[in-house]
Amino acid sequence: MTVAAGLLDELRAVVGDRLTTSAAAREQHGRGESYLPSYPPDAVVFPESAAEVQALVRACARHRVPVVPFGAGTSLEGHVAAVRGGVCLDMSRMNRILRVSFEDLDATVEAGVTHRQLNRHLEGRGLFFSVDPGADATLGGMAATRASGTTAVRYGTMREAVLALAVVLADGRLIRTGGRARKSASGYDLTRLFVGSEGTLGIITEVTVRLHGLPEAVSVATCPFATIEGAVATVITAVQLGVPVARIELLDEVQVDAVNRYAGLAYPVAPTLFFEFHGPSEGSVVEQAELVRRIAAGHGGGEFRWAQAPEERARLWKARHDAYFAALALRPGAVGVTTDVCVPISHLAECIVETKRDLAGSPLVVPLVGHVGDGNFHLVYVIDPNVPAELAEAKRLGERLVRRALAMGGTCTGEHGVGLGKLGFMAEEHGEALEVMRAIKRALDPLNLMNPDKLVPM
Repeated sequence: MTVAAGLLDELRAVVGDRLTTSAAAREQHGRGESYLPSYPPDAVVFPESAAEVQALVRACARHRVPVVPFGAGTSLEGHVAAVRGGVCLDMSRMNRILRVSFEDLDATVEAGVTHRQLNRHLEGRGLFFSVDPGADATLGGMAATRASGTTAVRYGTMREAVLALAVVLADGRLIRTGGRARKSASGYDLTRLFVGSEGTLGIITEVTVRLHGLPEAVSVATCPFATIEGAVATVITAVQLGVPVARIELLDEVQVDAVNRYAGLAYPVAPTLFFEFHGPSEGSVVEQAELVRRIAAGHGGGEFRWAQAPEERARLWKARHDAYFAALALRPGAVGVTTDVCVPISHLAECIVETKRDLAGSPLVVPLVGHVGDGNFHLVYVIDPNVPAELAEAKRLGERLVRRALAMGGTCTGEHGVGLGKLGFMAEEHGEALEVMRAIKRALDPLNLMNPDKLVPM
């Protein structure tokens, strides 16, 4: 154990009985949703204010003990693993919505507020928060991992959504970055530095986010394709023509079959695009849908089925969001090794086709799903956790996928983040820029206590 009794006493003086060293709590907080093993912290604390976070971080700094922030535990690349032990700060009790401005289309929340909680708060007020990674993640965690989701093709990722942050640094100082003005030419863009820093530079305690007006009209559509190439060509053409599609999701035939079995649906077992259209009127979304239908038909698309009823839209997107669990259900008792890459959209078809060729020669079941409107797709290697050869095969295929994406000018992760799982690719992707990242890490966290061994290999 890296935490001495003296430090535990100091932590209890801050949070009282909101500290636990129970084995079950430590195990839970040592892993997210990834295949990686749990690395439990030595203690878990539940702060309820930024001032408490400051006091906790200062105590850990005095004892030179690592600090690992924890949101909802939904990360897929080992971001919350306490590799060196230490203290986990569970931010879930910092869950107050502090301010909503309907005139300025923004809101300020504590880090433990989830995106669904914020959207429930906004119901009936004509506004919504756009970033939806699927799981009900906290906004602090989503900012820390630069999360995105199905609507990123139209509304952007957390990079675009975050206007300002409050962050506790490794020495306990609380700083505020950014502001509510829609633009600024003042100083370094520290907000963008911390968005995507995965807790390695500081702990986010407060987030100011951009909101959007609810569209007057929404419709959804699905379209199967004879080939993956035809589906991706449809996406590329729609994007190039500037069709303002709110969501464009691709499910390959393996994933469609899994969704059908899991949700009792009857989609044709073929590569399929899921669309959502937003507009100021019913006529505008009909026009968008009709244009995309014609594009799809020119690339081998089958029946273009679309609907506007809210219950039909909800059913379609629930099927999409349940894709991970549907994939696991293909092999009861299996676990999912997930990965993602992102490439320039002009290389998307090539990257997916080469990847599918790899998968065809593998004994593993590997569904594919993607936010293809921005060149990002995911694989779930469905493996038996008791067969080491299957994990080794998943890792082999994953390495080939990442190197393929990098060779095409892409990135090792478009959405999941680096954490532990993609740490080994950072030098290959960033080259000399990685040393600049290390210099920033050393400047802000000279003792390497903030979520060590993640994002930037030191």
